[in-house]
Amino acid sequence: MMRTGGRVADPETGSPLAVALHERSRKAVDLVGTALDCGNARLAFQPVVAAVGNGRAAFHEGLIRMIDPRGRTIPAGDFMNKVEDLELGRLIDCRALSLGLKVLKKNPGIRLAINMSARSIGYPQWMAILRRHVRSHPDAVERLILEITESSAMMMPELVIRFMAEQQQNGITFALDDFGAGYTAFRHLRDFSFDILKIDGQFVRGIGDNADNQVLVSALLSIAQHFDMLTVAESVETEAEADWLVRAGADCLQGYLYGAPTMRPIWPDRANIAASA
Repeated sequence: MMRTGGRVADPETGSPLAVALHERSRKAVDLVGTALDCGNARLAFQPVVAAVGNGRAAFHEGLIRMIDPRGRTIPAGDFMNKVEDLELGRLIDCRALSLGLKVLKKNPGIRLAINMSARSIGYPQWMAILRRHVRSHPDAVERLILEITESSAMMMPELVIRFMAEQQQNGITFALDDFGAGYTAFRHLRDFSFDILKIDGQFVRGIGDNADNQVLVSALLSIAQHFDMLTVAESVETEAEADWLVRAGADCLQGYLYGAPTMRPIWPDRANIAASA
């Protein structure tokens, strides 16, 4: 080991900051495992609203939250990338799917998006949860949206394509998350047949006066429209961003402008939904 400024540094990186960040991530992963074992996983819900209309949520996204022994939320950024290649990542997906389907069964008036990794398609426990609900609660499954990030889908595109084709027959909707952040080949985008395309927030922030982002988002919206996909702009935080996106033709908007993720959602009234349908 070498010392930098009186502190022990990792010999491979030579950076005490890297060592500290690694240790923080390792502890976060350990806390996540403990939280799962203790049943301390929750969903936080964020609305995705229609760009044109009365501002009613088109659906909600259910974001997994892990709670440490002191009742604090473990920051997702501290562990999500670390667990992608671990079985712990598959167990997180299992818990998120189970919690999401439970919410859908209890609340017939809503649609809910749940995140998943393409790796979970080959995980027997995750598939067993999904197939069990397809058989026993098809009405809930038909209101389920599965979100797969662009980078995850591209790990194993052929497997994802087959899985989507099978589950779309069961009424499941699929969203391509964080589009624009990865490297999806257009030939795969055509073959995937996603129902929803979510534009990565890095292109949305400050778009009201950012000419480069305006060109990029216009192109992404055009691609989605060509493939007949509903578009969702992520990370919308200001009225200026929302106004530009509405004019550009985005179908739905998601971000802190419309609500932060909350574990105590107020679901829409079922009678009002029926009356407005």
